[in-house]
Amino acid sequence: MHTFTPARSAGVNTRKKAKLPHRGFSLLAAIADFLAILASAGISGAVHNHWRAGFNQTVEANFQLGILAGLFFVGISAIRHDYAIGLYLNVKSQLRRSFAPWCSAFIIALVIALSLMPPASHMPWLITSFFLIGFAGVSAVRIGLAYHVRASAAQGQVVAKRLFLIGLEAELDAFTKRFDTHHFGMHIVAASVLRGPQSLTEDLALARAYARILEPDDVIVLLPWSDKEMIETTINAFLGIPAAIHLGPEQVLERFVNARVAKIGPVSSLNLVDHPLSPQAQFAKRLFDLVFASLGLVILAPLFLLVAAAVKLSGPGPIIFRQNRYGFNQQPFRIFKFRSMSTCEDNSKLVQITSRSDPRLTRVGAFIRRYNIDELPQLLNVVLGDMSLVGPRPMAVAHDQMFERSIALYARRHNVKPGITGWAQVNGCRGGVDEGKMRARIAHDLYYIDHSSLWLDIQILWLTIVSKKAYVDAI
Repeated sequence: MHTFTPARSAGVNTRKKAKLPHRGFSLLAAIADFLAILASAGISGAVHNHWRAGFNQTVEANFQLGILAGLFFVGISAIRHDYAIGLYLNVKSQLRRSFAPWCSAFIIALVIALSLMPPASHMPWLITSFFLIGFAGVSAVRIGLAYHVRASAAQGQVVAKRLFLIGLEAELDAFTKRFDTHHFGMHIVAASVLRGPQSLTEDLALARAYARILEPDDVIVLLPWSDKEMIETTINAFLGIPAAIHLGPEQVLERFVNARVAKIGPVSSLNLVDHPLSPQAQFAKRLFDLVFASLGLVILAPLFLLVAAAVKLSGPGPIIFRQNRYGFNQQPFRIFKFRSMSTCEDNSKLVQITSRSDPRLTRVGAFIRRYNIDELPQLLNVVLGDMSLVGPRPMAVAHDQMFERSIALYARRHNVKPGITGWAQVNGCRGGVDEGKMRARIAHDLYYIDHSSLWLDIQILWLTIVSKKAYVDAI
C-alpha cells in the first residue's frame, strides 16, 4: 500500500474531532468586526454626551455613521477575502490588514452621512474620536481572534489548508519531521509514496485517485529538483486535480528562508536573496540619515568643542583620528574618530585594545571610549555618505581581511553602509576580536541586513542611548 496518513509523524492528534470550520469562522469574524465598530461609535458618542450634555441628536448621528462604517468595512473585508481563517494565523499582520479597509469604509460612510444629515450633526472631534476608537476596536478584535486561532492551531483544531503530499518516501518522512504543519493550520490528509521510475505510472494513478476522493487544497510534490523527468511527469498527472500544486523545498532553501519565485522581465527565477533595501527604502534611509546627522552635529557642537580641547591637552597628536575602513560594497573610506590613543595605527599590524590599562590609551581616551563619545565625529561620515546612522559597525581593514577568510558570509556586512551603531552593539556584541565573539557579532549584523527597516533603525538608535547592553565591553 503506497498511500498513508502520516498524522503521528506530523504531530497531529487524530483523536481531536473539534475543528474550526471555514465558513462558520468567517461569519463569526465578520460579526465581531461589525459589533466592534458599533461599540466604538457608542463609546465615542457616550464620551461626547458626557462632556457636552444635550447633544443626543449628534450622538444618534454618530451611531448611524457607525452602522454605515461597519457595513462597508465588513463588505470591503469580505471582497478582499480578509475573513479566511488562514489569515488569522499571523497575529502581527492584523493591524496592517485592518488599516486600509477601515480608512476606506470610514471615508465612504462619512461622505454618505454628511450628504444625508446636516453637518452640524457631526462634530469634527467626535468624528475624529470615532475614527481612532473604531480602528483600535477592530484591531483589538482581530488580534484577539488571531491569538485564539493560533492557540487552536497549536492543538490541531484549525484546518486552514488540507495538504496532499506525494514523493519519495525519504522526502515525505523528512518533510513531516521538519514541519509542524498543524501549528500553522495545515493538515496533511494523506501522502502518496512514489517507489521509483519503474512503477511511476501505477503509483501516480493510485495517488491521483486518492486525491480526487480527499479533495485537498494543495498538493506538494516532494522530489529532488535534479530529477526533472520525474517531477514533470508527477505534475502533469496532477494538473487534472482542482488543487494548487507546489514543488517542495530543496535542501538549498534551508539557507534562504525568504526565497521566492520572481519575474525579471519575461524570465522566471528563484529569488534567493533580495537587495537589502529597495530604492524607496534607500531614499528614506538616506534622508533620515542626513536630517538627523546634521541635527546631531548642530546640537552636539558644544560637546565637540569640549572633547576636542580635552583631547588636545591629553598629549601630542591630532584631535581627529582618521583610519581606513571598508564601506558599502567594500569601498574604502576614511573614518573619523576623536583620538583616544597615544598612537595612530592604521596598518596590518594593528593591535586591538583589550583593556582599560592598555598603555596606548590616554586618560581622556579611556573616558570617551567608555561612553562611545569617540565615535561622534562619524556623524560627518554620515553626512558625506560613507556611513549610515545604523548599520554593521565598520571593522579595521586588517580585521576585515582576517575574518573574511574564517567566517562564512562575513563579506555580506558590506552589502549595506556601515553604521555608527548597530543591532550587534545594542545586543552587547562588541569589543574583542576573538572568533567566538566575532561570530556572534556577525550573526547580529546579518540579522539586521535581512530585516532592515526605518522602524528598526529608530529602535536601535533609542537602545543605543538607553540600553546598558550598548555599553558592554566598551573600553
